[in-house]
Amino acid sequence: MFLNCFVMDIEAWSPQNAVKKESWRTVLTLAYQSLGVVYGDLSTSPLYVYKSTFAEDIQHSETNEEIFGVLSFVFWTLTLIPLLKYVIIVLRADDNGEGGTFALYSLLCRHARVSVLPNGQLADQDLYEYKKDGNSSSYDKGLGKRLKSTLENHKFLQQALLILSLIGTCMVIGDGVLTPAISVFSAVSGLELSMSKQHHQYVEVPVVCVILVILFFLQHYGTHRIGFLFAPIVITWLLCISAIGVYNIILWNPHVYQALSPYYMYKFLKKTGRGGWMSLGGILLCITGSEAMFADLGHFSQLSIKIAFTFVVYPALILAYMGQAAYLSKHHILESDYRIGFYVSVPEKLRWPVLAIAILSAVVGSQAIITGTFSIIKQCSALGCFPKIRIIHTSSKRYGQIYIPEINWTLMLLCLAVTIGFRDTKHISNASGLAVITVMLVTTCLMSLVIVLCWHKNLFLALCFMFFFGSIEALYFSASLIKFLEGAWVPIALSFIFLLIMYIWHYGTLKKYEYDVQNKVSINWLLSLGPNLGIVRVRGIGLIHTELVAGVPAIFSHFVTNLPAFHQVVIFLCIKSVPVPRVRPEERFLVGRIGPKDYRIYRCIARYGYRDMHIDDVEFEKDLVCSIAEFIRSEATESIVGVEDLSDEEKMTVIGTTSSYLEPSRTSEDAEELSVTSEGASTSTLREVQSPKMPRKRVRFLVPESPKVDPSAREELQELMEAREAGLAFILGHCYVKAKSGSSFFKKLVIDIGYEFLRRNSRGPTYALSFPQASTLEVGMIYRV
Repeated sequence: MFLNCFVMDIEAWSPQNAVKKESWRTVLTLAYQSLGVVYGDLSTSPLYVYKSTFAEDIQHSETNEEIFGVLSFVFWTLTLIPLLKYVIIVLRADDNGEGGTFALYSLLCRHARVSVLPNGQLADQDLYEYKKDGNSSSYDKGLGKRLKSTLENHKFLQQALLILSLIGTCMVIGDGVLTPAISVFSAVSGLELSMSKQHHQYVEVPVVCVILVILFFLQHYGTHRIGFLFAPIVITWLLCISAIGVYNIILWNPHVYQALSPYYMYKFLKKTGRGGWMSLGGILLCITGSEAMFADLGHFSQLSIKIAFTFVVYPALILAYMGQAAYLSKHHILESDYRIGFYVSVPEKLRWPVLAIAILSAVVGSQAIITGTFSIIKQCSALGCFPKIRIIHTSSKRYGQIYIPEINWTLMLLCLAVTIGFRDTKHISNASGLAVITVMLVTTCLMSLVIVLCWHKNLFLALCFMFFFGSIEALYFSASLIKFLEGAWVPIALSFIFLLIMYIWHYGTLKKYEYDVQNKVSINWLLSLGPNLGIVRVRGIGLIHTELVAGVPAIFSHFVTNLPAFHQVVIFLCIKSVPVPRVRPEERFLVGRIGPKDYRIYRCIARYGYRDMHIDDVEFEKDLVCSIAEFIRSEATESIVGVEDLSDEEKMTVIGTTSSYLEPSRTSEDAEELSVTSEGASTSTLREVQSPKMPRKRVRFLVPESPKVDPSAREELQELMEAREAGLAFILGHCYVKAKSGSSFFKKLVIDIGYEFLRRNSRGPTYALSFPQASTLEVGMIYRV
């Protein structure tokens, strides 16, 4: 009954994001798997919460008001933030099943024109995932309409929204540095009970560093190779800490449950004063890893994550914290805060087995945040907010498991530096707490906008959400920020560096695109060259990479005026990201023609979502040629059914990724007539003509002999296939971006030094790697922006 009401509540809040009907076996399997991937970090928090809290100037007195006050804070923090905020509300703000900071930003970009991606198109709004979330133009009333209008009409607010999202992203990256350090450090701290403090300080740091090096070294194998161990380890750990908690409650203080009353929070703050307020930074660590429930939503389902937390993780953590409090309430003569950690409450005979399980759990929790860091950097790179880097997909079966070598080794070096530099959990916990609470504050701000603009709820509800959760998080944020000199400066410094990199790359990319738009070649210039472009047309396909979605790029005129010959078929290729998680294969390509048919010049726009895996193998060339062939045939059918032919505009047709449904063993004699549906979405330079849902037609490399195919289309297809057999040359513009004369000192610093440095040290397009170096031509140009 409780579960049914739970699901009904979900549907009542956001009907468009109702839980998908799945079999209970599937849901429970996903819930089991999520324990190892999502909750590794959150489940290891009992290792260091009490120790970090009492590392301040709080004295553990005989009245137990400090212990009970901390327990009350921990209980209500776990209840209000992970359970109420994330499980009940935030998890429903999924972007077609995806979660995280960029998912919220993507939702906002689709419901209000606040996107800073420069090459948006009307055709993108017809994508399946673009409008699946219930985007409705009929909405917009009252304050919600004014809020949307304000965001759309002020570039400053749009930039602020982007920077806010990037700050949350950068703090997640900072957490990827700090979480492995504090998790492994706290787990290894159990050695302190088996040796003297003098010896322990010389053993702990080297052991932590060795474990961290091994952890980062294993990343290139991929989580799928060791993933089957994750869930059993976390389940064993949760059973272990909950059993020890029950044991300590029964043995030492069965009435510890009374401390769950909020009254003890008031008594704690009243007695401890400023010291108690500062200790909130340690209490905050009990919810570290909660953001992973939302960030990893794309790998599981809402219901599975909610079941795992509500019925397994949450009760186990509450019992663990209550057990520690019960033990400490009867042991007031501890030597120092050095011995107030987790292991002191573990029965002596179980300490070594628990230590082994804790270290394994810490490794699992660290693995989850490292993998999450890889994923979020991939999203930033896809949306043009991070330099292009090498991304390795470690699993051919499971989507989303990736490895980024440069980021992995950077995280390892930073993690080792933090471990060796601080040498204790106190300063690392101060740093980790600030990173965690900042991400949560960003999520609260973005969620309040989602409630109004995407869910179409009353503005009052959004303000209540922001005020209630924002005030709680602001309290913890202030307690963490006050420890700036005691370690909290680390996530701020790391986030500032990554934010600087992201914004410089985004700014330079945007200026480069604006230069392309301003200097594109007119269609009249192209028509004046004639079908041969004023030069000799040689066999083969010339594939020119460009960022433009309309018009002829300036780099083409540079080629034509400097090269004595050009290919018989020219394709302008644009790889663009759209604000959706994934683009379905049948909606992948937009294909059109530039100039008359005799010119044999085509434009192909390949659209990818921020979670999509870009094709970087030989299939890309195959899909590209097949999409052009399908466009030629659909265009011929269009002329048969009498669709208006526009000689001065580009017509774009939606063509699917053909290799995904190609059957090479079949011949093309059974080709059927293809119908085309015309959409009235046209602009001054672009008209989209949308083809039917795919798979509609199997495109083959054989020219059909059917009399239904127009003779001119058959001739064009024949020429395309001959050019394909002759070979494909990839022409890549190698631009040098410079600030134009008269620019401000700040702009010259950003463009000439910052962006140029990042460009020189970033990788080219991943799809360019599939073309042999002998077939790739790079031509340099100077962009004065």
